[in-house]
Amino acid sequence: MLKGFREFILRGNVIDLAVAVVIGTAFTAIVNGLVTGIFNPVIALIFNAGELAKAGVELRPPEGHTPAVLVSWGLVISAVMQFLLVAIVVYFALIVPMNYAKRIRLRRKGSEAEADAPAAPTELELLTEIRDLLAKQNNAA
Repeated sequence: MLKGFREFILRGNVIDLAVAVVIGTAFTAIVNGLVTGIFNPVIALIFNAGELAKAGVELRPPEGHTPAVLVSWGLVISAVMQFLLVAIVVYFALIVPMNYAKRIRLRRKGSEAEADAPAAPTELELLTEIRDLLAKQNNAA
């Protein structure tokens, strides 16, 4: 039972996943700082709101013990901005370099494979072989 657990934990993908979660958590703090510290105040200034999260439309004012009904479109804009920032950073910081490294690796593998592989026959050589094989079959029959 412990052997199976040890194999599970020492698998590469479990360690990679753990590292991704830790880095993702740390990265979330950076993105939250950017959104709340820079982007939200600028957008709140544009829409003349104290904070972007509080920007919205009041549908019903507060009455007695009943709180006001507010459509907070500022929260939605803030969440969309945060998502787009994460997506942009992930794409340019992770995906683009990984695709570049993959292309380089495939290019190197391709050049090594071409050097090791024999030269492919030309179309003329293939047609000549086919003609010779057909001639042999006709002579044998």
